[in-house]
Amino acid sequence: MIKVLVVDDHDVVRSGLTVLLTAELGIEVVGQAADGPSASAEAERLSPDVVLLDVDLCGTDGIAVAAGLAERLPACRVLMLTALDRPGHLRRAFAAGAAGYLLKSTAPARIADAVRRIAAGGRVIDDRMRGEERTGPCPLTDKEAEALRLAADGAHSREIAAELFLSVGTVRNRLSSAVGKLHARTLVDAVRIATHQGWL
Repeated sequence: MIKVLVVDDHDVVRSGLTVLLTAELGIEVVGQAADGPSASAEAERLSPDVVLLDVDLCGTDGIAVAAGLAERLPACRVLMLTALDRPGHLRRAFAAGAAGYLLKSTAPARIADAVRRIAAGGRVIDDRMRGEERTGPCPLTDKEAEALRLAADGAHSREIAAELFLSVGTVRNRLSSAVGKLHARTLVDAVRIATHQGWL
């Protein structure tokens, strides 16, 4: 029997996945969690074989939870199930120790099959994301990404400078550097590219 912990911050999704997996032969849902800290605590308490884990969680995101589980419960396998189809999230998830990455639009039978394959030691990548795990790393420095993240939230250079305790000139240089490294035409284009790649 494969013991599964289902983690998602939406009650309907979590309940639906639980019903789906409970109906499958050889799979038992032993617990549920709605946020990052609860997911970590429940995993340590229940020692599931597979954690079905959303990326976008409150408290601690799913990728950070996966990294913690890989360190503390190495026998527990993680399958990310998310709406985020960004290559950067996929790469970060596998770097954190996840064994699978599926999009939430995946057919129910495929999710159950993925749980079985991962429990048996396999690796699963959504067909729509295949090949993306091999694309290059983020070209931005942490400081450039931080400035670009604030710009993505609508902050102007002066507001970013105040937030980061920098001069306006330094902020503009970081944003300009980010635009250049991403081969973007404008700052808006740079934000779009970085967001799609999961770098922000």
